[in-house]
Amino acid sequence: MKIPYRYILRTSASLLLAGLSVFPVFAQEDPVPSVAAFDPAYVNWYNLDPVQDKVQGTGVNRAYKELLGNKKPKKTIVVAVIDSGIDIFHEDLKGRIWVNKKEVAGNGQDDDQNGYVDDVHGWGFLGNAQGENIRYETYEYVRLLRKLAPVYQHVNAISEVPLAQQPEYKTYLRSKQTYEKELAKHQQTKETLAAFEQVLNQVQDVLAAHLKTKDFTVQDVQKISTPDENVMKARAWYLGRFNQGLTVEAFQKYKEYTDTFLEKHLNLAFNPRTVIADNPEVISDTKYGNNDVAGPRPTHGTPVSGLIAGLRGNNLGIDGIAENVQIMALRAVPEGDEYDKDIALAIRYAVDNGAHIINMSFGKGFSPQKAFVDEAVKYAESKNVLLVHAAGNEASNNDQVPHFPTRVLGDGAQIRSWIEVGATSRTLGKDLVAPFSNYGKQTVDLFAPGVDIVSLAPGNKYAKMDGTSFSTPVVSGVAALVWSYYPELTASELKEVLLKSVVVYPKETALSPASETEARKKVKLSDLSVTGGFVNAYNALLLAEKQVNQKKAKS
Repeated sequence: MKIPYRYILRTSASLLLAGLSVFPVFAQEDPVPSVAAFDPAYVNWYNLDPVQDKVQGTGVNRAYKELLGNKKPKKTIVVAVIDSGIDIFHEDLKGRIWVNKKEVAGNGQDDDQNGYVDDVHGWGFLGNAQGENIRYETYEYVRLLRKLAPVYQHVNAISEVPLAQQPEYKTYLRSKQTYEKELAKHQQTKETLAAFEQVLNQVQDVLAAHLKTKDFTVQDVQKISTPDENVMKARAWYLGRFNQGLTVEAFQKYKEYTDTFLEKHLNLAFNPRTVIADNPEVISDTKYGNNDVAGPRPTHGTPVSGLIAGLRGNNLGIDGIAENVQIMALRAVPEGDEYDKDIALAIRYAVDNGAHIINMSFGKGFSPQKAFVDEAVKYAESKNVLLVHAAGNEASNNDQVPHFPTRVLGDGAQIRSWIEVGATSRTLGKDLVAPFSNYGKQTVDLFAPGVDIVSLAPGNKYAKMDGTSFSTPVVSGVAALVWSYYPELTASELKEVLLKSVVVYPKETALSPASETEARKKVKLSDLSVTGGFVNAYNALLLAEKQVNQKKAKS
């Protein structure tokens, strides 16, 4: 996917050099020990209200102040976060992590006999009993190509393939096409970066010789004034790149990202699944994983959890959305594409262990074991569990481009307790809809804050980030808030409340997200999602009160 959920890169400042038309910056900035490091306008903006604060947040603060001051929540809502891992000891999640009270911590026994040993706070599906964990994975199309190429690589036409195998052959062709496109793109990027680095090194050498130190700053370069033409050219080039968004640190991160993509995500020979030693195509092969819910990469699940459940009003860090909530930690999303089997088992674990809401900030373009996930989400729906899923960050139309998992089952039926979420920014206008966000008039239900979001980072730190990965927990948090006060609602009724209570701007237009093949264009918000609106906790609580009273009157 163009902008994966796993803190990869988003396109921003222009860098017109050596064929590199845009220079990307990381979707998560380097973590800091305090939110004081951020512009105050970004901290907790998702809690603000479009009417009172003139910021396109969710009205959470207004709801607490005007609607919930004299009310007590009726139920603690458990939100299962299926993600990369969570720092459950973060200072802003204290007391908010789910505890399996039927399990005795650290005794090496499966006390509750649910198939998972010492699963006190959840489970990690990306490791083994010896404590070894997977961080990096290939993309699904790479795994498909590795499996199917020996079967179909010498086929010249679909007519040569038996009818029963033709769907698989088409999958092979699509995975091969995607692989070759991504491989060529990242190989070209690597070559471009190498050429750019050569120029950068030459410029740095010239400046270092003039300044008589290699540890110079931008401010040092700005002060240079000399008749030496070469030094002034180097100065102009260096400052020009800096003004376009380049720092040496960001460049090195981009290089590392590109190398990782080629060496891990696109490497046909890379197969870390051997650590787990299971068969990912057999759903009954469940004897794997461990109780390490943080794992080697808690950098994604931690901010997701913070938006849902970060402690409010403690003058520390951020304010999460829901108060009477607990986070169940399920680690199933590597840096690369998740396996369908891991997701299916994580969903079933969440349902069987009491989760009310499942947050799913991940996605991919291929789903070879979709039937596993279909059965799991059907099971979740049957147990009155709400599923909240990120629409994706490829700036694509989900009505036209496959994006998994999906509420649409193999037989065409749809899960009624599923919400698909796109991302928005703080202010009205052309950039209201995030330029990276997926959309879809039939497939994306609503939008929520997902640009310039400040949330938690591992190790009691904080960071600013973008992505539908973060608009999704905003919706999960609002859902948990509403459900904690109105547990009489079913999951599908809660979804209906959230969708019917969105803030809409019938006359407002925005620029559509921009993909690799389609430029941004002016569109109506109603053309980008089912509701054409943005989640709002204040409105949702008002409607929930009305709906519950109507239910009581009928009973």
